[in-house]
This record gives sequence, structure tokens and C-alpha cells, in this order.
Amino acid sequence: MKQHSVVVDGLSRQGKNNLAVTLVPAGQETLPAWQAGDHIDLFLPNQLIRQYSLTGCPNAQNEYLICVKKEQQSRGGSRYVHEQLRVGQTLNISLPRNAFPLVAAQRYILLAAGIGITPLLAFAEQLDAQQTPFELFYYVKDLEDVAFKKRWQKGFKHGRCHLLFSNHGQSVRHGLPEICHQANLHTQLYLCGPEAFMQHCQLQAMQWGWSADQIQLEAFAPSQNKTLETNPASAEFRVILRSTGQSFEVPANKSIAQTLIEQNIAVPVSCEMGMCGACLTRVYQGEVDHQDTVQTENEKNAAEQYVALCCSRAKSAVLEIAL
Repeated sequence: MKQHSVVVDGLSRQGKNNLAVTLVPAGQETLPAWQAGDHIDLFLPNQLIRQYSLTGCPNAQNEYLICVKKEQQSRGGSRYVHEQLRVGQTLNISLPRNAFPLVAAQRYILLAAGIGITPLLAFAEQLDAQQTPFELFYYVKDLEDVAFKKRWQKGFKHGRCHLLFSNHGQSVRHGLPEICHQANLHTQLYLCGPEAFMQHCQLQAMQWGWSADQIQLEAFAPSQNKTLETNPASAEFRVILRSTGQSFEVPANKSIAQTLIEQNIAVPVSCEMGMCGACLTRVYQGEVDHQDTVQTENEKNAAEQYVALCCSRAKSAVLEIAL
């Protein structure tokens, strides 16, 4: 995986528990251009790799901006960023990649909750630059939780931002914004935030007549309601590497990625939760028990199959994969 060396050029508090991090090139090289919906892998000194959405304006020259929420149940990534990361520190990042693309439409409605604002701010900036109308609804608990306050105060030429506070009775639990109450064939609805927020918005929107193709979403955590449907008969299975013919038993308590890494096989992992797609690998033989959330249902049922090595398993006794 190609990496770029960057320097932490700035840290700024964005709301009560969020930290914005500005990254610039460490040397003479330039950073690749990016677009709304892109994310990068951040390689931290504590040996963790974490995925963060790029935010701010995609037209910004040669700097990347991410915003990290301090998670109470941090697995080490957000804790390091908030407690140890310093201005001037050098890090490695991956190339930007996109799993949350901007679908062509005449108009957009963007619904963000909490740290879900990061990719949707980038969408707002890109749409404004394209002179495409949009409405952005940003839900937080209270005013002290708002990130990027100065940006909202500045406003947009072709869109509007609405700040909504659940502590003041403005939660989506009380209903979606009125603009969502009538589906429009020429409008795309974008959702980003906690799983419960997105599920609620998606359900309400579909009740108002929005089709699944009109609703785009990105999660920051794997589904909590997802039940593993692994075939008990194949709780343990064998994985075969197509390049070498090596085969390894994958026990019930370990992922394919863990099993291979223990055997000194290089595996491109990032989020380790089936959300980012970094470890998606072509399958040549066998039936996959898909447990990732990065692939669509159509992709999971396609003739050409890919398995998320960090979380998915096998329904068959053997999986032959492109490693």
C-alpha cells in the first residue's frame, strides 16, 4: 500500500470532544487531490491504523483535514490522537480512497449527527463549489458539541446549514426535517452518524417514499444488531492462498486476517471491523459468509466474490483467496 509522509501542522478543538488535525506534506512531494467522501488510513506510532474521513474543502491546496472524536470506548486510536499527538509530529497516511461517493443529482439533503459531520461538510463544500443546491441538517446534543462553528457562521452560496439540538427537542426522533417529507426523484439523501441515527432516518425516509437508491449512508462503527450467521458446520474452515498453494486452518475464535498474520502473511488491514474495504480480497473457490458492512448486497451476491479478511468467514469448508 502506497503511503505518504505528512506532518501535523495544526490541532484545534472542534466541539466538546472533537479534535481537528491538519496534515501537510513532510517533504517536497504534493498530496494527492481528493474528493468528498474520501477517507485515509492514519498510521499511528502506537502501531494502530485508523481510518478517518477527509473533511473541509476538497479544493484546499496540499493539506488534509480530519476530525477525531474522543471515544469513551476507544480501542486506542482516538485516545492517542487526543492525548499524545503533537504539532510537528510526522506520520504516514494512505492514499485517499472513496467508499461514500457523490451520486449525481440535481439537489441534495445531508443529515449528519455528531462526528458524522466530517464527510458531509466535505460534500457541502464540494456541492457549493459546483453551484449545486443542498440543505445540510447537523444534529448535536447542544451548542457546545458543534464542530466547525466558524464555517457555519460563514454560510454557503448555494446551500444552507441548519444546526439542531436534541437537548432542545430537535432530535430526529421528533421527525425528519419537512423537506424530507416528500420524496423527490431528482434529490439524493445522505446520512452519516451513529447507527441508530441512520437506521431511524432511513426508515422514516422510506416511509415518506424515498427509495433505497436515493439514500446514501456511511457508518463509523459496525452494526450492533448484526447477527453472525456462520454455518456451525464450518465454524472452522481452511483458507488456501492462490499464489503459493499454502493452506491454513482458521479456528472459530480467530479471523482470516489474524490467522494469516500469525503465519507472517502480509494482510492489508485497517479498520478491522469490515467497514473500510482495505482487506477485501478476491475469492476463487468457496462460499463466503459475509460479515462486512462495506460491500453492498449486490456486491455480496455478485459472481465475482470478495471476502473481508478481518471479519467474514466461510460457509464452505474451504476458501481459496487471491493472496
